[in-house]
This record gives sequence, C-alpha cells and structure tokens, in this order.
Amino acid sequence: MPTVRYGDLAAPVAGEESVLDALLRAGASVRHACRAGSCGSCMLRMVDGAPAPASQVGLKPSWRAQGYFLPCICHPDADITVTDVGADAQVTARIASLDALSDSVVRVRLACDAPFDYHPGQYVSLVREDGLARSYSLASLGAEPELELHVRCLAKGRMSEWVRHRARVGDPVRVLGPSGDCFYVPGRPEQPLLLAGTGTGLAPLYGVLRDALAHGHSGAIRLFHGALRPEGLYLREELTRLCDTHPHVEYVPTLLEADGPLDRVVLDRCPAPAGSRAFLCGDPGLVQGLRKALFLQGMTLGDIHADAFLPAA
Repeated sequence: MPTVRYGDLAAPVAGEESVLDALLRAGASVRHACRAGSCGSCMLRMVDGAPAPASQVGLKPSWRAQGYFLPCICHPDADITVTDVGADAQVTARIASLDALSDSVVRVRLACDAPFDYHPGQYVSLVREDGLARSYSLASLGAEPELELHVRCLAKGRMSEWVRHRARVGDPVRVLGPSGDCFYVPGRPEQPLLLAGTGTGLAPLYGVLRDALAHGHSGAIRLFHGALRPEGLYLREELTRLCDTHPHVEYVPTLLEADGPLDRVVLDRCPAPAGSRAFLCGDPGLVQGLRKALFLQGMTLGDIHADAFLPAA
C-alpha cells in the first residue's frame, strides 16, 4: 500500500483511493471542490515521485514540469511526498467590487497584488482566508485592471452565500490558476464562432466573445445563452448593445422551458456547423450532448472547446 507524505502527515492510500481521498481521510486540510479533476482547486506539487500524466491533464506545461498535479485523480503505485503549490501558481488579491447581475448572480471583481497572466474564458480557484476554494471562469480581458468572475448563488452554497451576504470590498483572497483551454486563439479570423452556455456559463463566453472582437475577429459570431427564467438571462442589455455595434455578432437569449433545450435551439439555428469553432460552457449535460452533436454534424473535435461546470463535491 503506497503512502503519501504531506508535511508531518503520512497517509496510506488504500485500494482505489485517490491521493486527495487519503489525505482527507487522514485529517489533512487540503482545499478541494469538484473532486473530479475539473476545477483544479486541489492542485498540489509532488516533490518525491513522478505524477502520472493523467493527473496533470489541463495544467500548464511549466506547472507539469515542476511536479504540479491534481490529487483528486492521482492513484499512486509507490510512496510519494507532496506539498502545497508555490507562488508561481497563485496570487493574493482583494475584492474590488461586488455587483448583483441578477437575483442569483453576483459579479465579483478582484484586484490582484501582482501581475496575473491568463486568457479570457479560462478558470481560476477563488480561495478564502479559511482555505475554502471554488472555481470560477474569467469573464474579464487581460488588458482590464481587474479579474471578473460571475458567481451563481446557491442555497447553502458555502462560497456563494459568503459572496452574497458577508463578503466586503477590500476582503483578501487568493487566486489559484489559471487553468483550462476554453479560450480564443487568434488566427482564422473569418471562421464562424459558435458560443453556447447556460447560467453562469455565460461568464467564459462573455470573455471569449470580447477577446475575439479585441483581436479583430471578422467571421460571424453567434452567442446562445439559456436560462429557465427571464431574470436568468443576465447581461442581456449589454450583449444587445454589443450586437448593435458589431453587426457580425448575433445574441440568442433562450428560455429553456418556452424555447426548448438549448442544444436543439443551437442545432436549429446552426444546421451546418462544420468549419466553425465552438465554445460550450455550463451544464455538463448540455456541454457533453452538444459537443457530441456538433461532432456528428461534421465539426472537428479540435474546434470544439468545452468547459462543463461540475458542482462542488
């Protein structure tokens, strides 16, 4: 049975346990959220041993070279020693503003204490002073002075309830990341872009859209945003104004109960998506289903960028 050493703690990894499972069972305080290898909140550094490639998927090459890995999907076959991430993978910040975008979405802007390099649409882990971490996508542009996150407020959500009711401007936090490959890459400026998401899946799409426009993307851009109720279609006025100033951008707000599932709306409006580049964010069922449907309609997997929002475990 392999053992994972973390500080003064030595935890045996039993059976099919992950490194994270073993550490938590042994009483270690390790930040985590999805426990499925998607959010990046639990990232650690392996200082003795070699991380399996599967436990480093989605991490930056420089991080992989330094031994960073995701313990929630790491199953070692030999003893390892791990430690917390260094300053190169996180930055201290403070809350610069808190604004309600709807009854259930709060826009959080963060002022970082050091330069923070990222692509709009990637995600970061927001870490409170007590170590609680949750991952959110970046809606801001790199040229903007603050990071912008859209936090969906959930009943009994530990982070979102704090953001909604107790957080204050000036509160210190840490930002871990960035991670993810759901972002715009300049090139092929005439290629059509298809952006689709539900709820706060709009956050990365909003960043991708504005980033594409900032790079002079001239091809048709369609943004589909789905919500159950009208108030869920936040930023509607801002996106409508953006379309008015960019005729090649189309915004399609969709009420899921009245208009039908978002994937059906997308395929009805885009019956021949082959040759486009797609960005899919939000509900895992939508992301996975629409990704498959677009592939079957002739899109290449390399042109389909997906970010499924998994709930905290």
